[in-house]
Amino acid sequence: MNVTEAVAARISVRAFKPDPVPGALVREILEAADRAPSGGNLQPWRVYALAGAPLEALKAEVAANPMGEPPEYDVYPPNLWDPLRTRRFECGEDLYATIGIPREDKPARLRQLARNGEFFGAPVGLFFCLDRRCGPPQWSDVGMYMQTVMLLAVERGLDTCAQEYWARYPKTVTKAIGLPDDHMLFSGMAMGWRDPDAPINTLRTRRDPFEAWAEMRGFD
Repeated sequence: MNVTEAVAARISVRAFKPDPVPGALVREILEAADRAPSGGNLQPWRVYALAGAPLEALKAEVAANPMGEPPEYDVYPPNLWDPLRTRRFECGEDLYATIGIPREDKPARLRQLARNGEFFGAPVGLFFCLDRRCGPPQWSDVGMYMQTVMLLAVERGLDTCAQEYWARYPKTVTKAIGLPDDHMLFSGMAMGWRDPDAPINTLRTRRDPFEAWAEMRGFD
């Protein structure tokens, strides 16, 4: 599999098989991803991988607190504008359509949202953190590291789902992973083997045409 194929194959998987992922394989992916770029080679990411009993304990704590906690940052800007607002709306509608949940069925939508707290059944939960003193450039570095992890996972037959949902549980996650006070949680990620029979995994989110977001000047 080449890089182009991995980019095309990667999707946000929201239903995993329970089969465990060997710890050696998880480390291989996380370690290989450290070739991701970062400004000034700061490598600002700090990563925690949970499986087995530690992961189950965290999921139990989250299930006992469905309302979450005050987040430390806004996942989306307030009063989201178009075309960003429309893209987010269409993504949500397309997602719930795959599992037959209409917009008016709020309880069912909330139950599906809560599946985030279960890592969608994945056997591995990853958390990506960074020093609180870092700024937006370093946040983007962590994002590039995460993308590299996701592509390396696809190359090895695994799937992932990046989850900024975990911004809703900063205190719970900090306690679970022993995160130092001078660091903060950026995002979580589910990792495991895709359930090929789950309808929700048929979702392929839409992409706007090239002309909607790019310009090229000075080319022949």
